[in-house]
Amino acid sequence: MTWEAIEAPPGLAPPQPMTVRAQSIPARHYFPEHMHRWNQMAYAISGVLTVAVEGRSFVISPEQAVWLPTGLRHRIGSLLGAEFRSLWIADEAGCGLPMSPTVFGVTPLLKALIVEATALEGEEDRDGYARRVTDLILDQLRRARPLPGALPWPRGGSSLTALCEALYADPADPRGPEAWGRELGMSERTLARRFEAEVGMSLRSWRRRLRLFKAIELLGGGLDVTRTAMELGYGSTSAFVYAFRTDMGCSPQAYMRGRIGGMGAVLRERAGAEGSRRAADGCHEGCAPGRWRRGAAPLGTRRPR
Repeated sequence: MTWEAIEAPPGLAPPQPMTVRAQSIPARHYFPEHMHRWNQMAYAISGVLTVAVEGRSFVISPEQAVWLPTGLRHRIGSLLGAEFRSLWIADEAGCGLPMSPTVFGVTPLLKALIVEATALEGEEDRDGYARRVTDLILDQLRRARPLPGALPWPRGGSSLTALCEALYADPADPRGPEAWGRELGMSERTLARRFEAEVGMSLRSWRRRLRLFKAIELLGGGLDVTRTAMELGYGSTSAFVYAFRTDMGCSPQAYMRGRIGGMGAVLRERAGAEGSRRAADGCHEGCAPGRWRRGAAPLGTRRPR
């Protein structure tokens, strides 16, 4: 199946200092190669993005985002569809952020802030709340932890793309290098050589990373450990848990507890800081203690219009 191009909206204004664009990307659609006169953070709150930049291609999950500095040519799409969130950030506001394309982990707090910024986009910022959300996002980006690498992907148009798309759709596919070589019309040795040259790792290592990538995606979507192991083609739950622990340093259950617990911790910390500010500033007239000041809203919620 072919991919279809998405036209960029006309009349794009530069961010001052940040603009959030929300768009649904249908399956097998992409933005053709382009560049911006500002920085961009590419992220999907659900689904998986395919990003091509500087001769490399890779995919990122909702646990990850990619930072694209000003003037960098890139292409973004999605194999199975995604809810795309693009943060455009002016050079002045992006001071201190990487000068080269960087994949980094997205914390639950950063994701919640992006959801909130999307809800606020286009509204008049009478009380400065939107600006404070923007400042928090910029702080989180500066504190973000770079990742050693996302899931690498073949370059567009390569015959290896069909192989990777098939394995991504069905990680449990039992076909090995010999069978895939026949499928693609090349010898097993040629397949191994081309895959390593184009993707940067062996097919065996790539399939291992794919399984880990899909495991995090499935677990984050609410699938239990046993079902996840079956979806990924492991012979048993224990084999999956062992592989996950080897790569991540903890069990799948501990990983998900850490994600949920981490969100609770950051929200408690934020609530405590908000309470301290109210105590320091004094309560506004008519504002009962413990309530949100007028114009403020909890993270992830839309203020009434």
